[in-house]
Amino acid sequence: MTGLILPPGQGRKLITKAQEVTFKATKEDGSAISIFEVVVPPGFDVGAHVHSDAQEFFYVLEGELQLLAFEPTRRTEQDWHEWESPDGDKAVRATEGASMFVPSGTPHAFRNASDKPARMLFQCYPSPVHERYFEEIAEIWAAGGINPDAIDEMRRRYDVSQITPQRYQPPALLDPQSSELRGA
Repeated sequence: MTGLILPPGQGRKLITKAQEVTFKATKEDGSAISIFEVVVPPGFDVGAHVHSDAQEFFYVLEGELQLLAFEPTRRTEQDWHEWESPDGDKAVRATEGASMFVPSGTPHAFRNASDKPARMLFQCYPSPVHERYFEEIAEIWAAGGINPDAIDEMRRRYDVSQITPQRYQPPALLDPQSSELRGA
């Protein structure tokens, strides 16, 4: 039996405007858990969602993410940013070293509300559900951005029940050549 050793930055990459995913260990490698390194750009919000079978683990390597993993007292369809649990829990500002475990059936979300990219280690059990999910969503994004209908149909096939919309709204940046705002 042989293990898998990858130098820093190595692994199969899927790069889109909305995310960069590097596959670290997959079913093809013999892993029952899919393991990825994910760069989350400023303005990306995965939207609250739930998996009936999958379990997930997130570990913030650098940067800052807002994380949520609980059933709220009241689900809202527009966004999850103000959700609250029956115990008073709210979304958490997570920095380097913070982690989130998500059992099956638990609503969860993450977003990068900062102005800098964040990097996280993401694990999903069982393999290869999220491997295929990332491959297909990269194809959808490459074909013209976030197409909500195509993404909704794809999610149904990969055990993703979306509660609030996925969004990618890069922050407006100040153009150094002028004092006007421009979209990223």
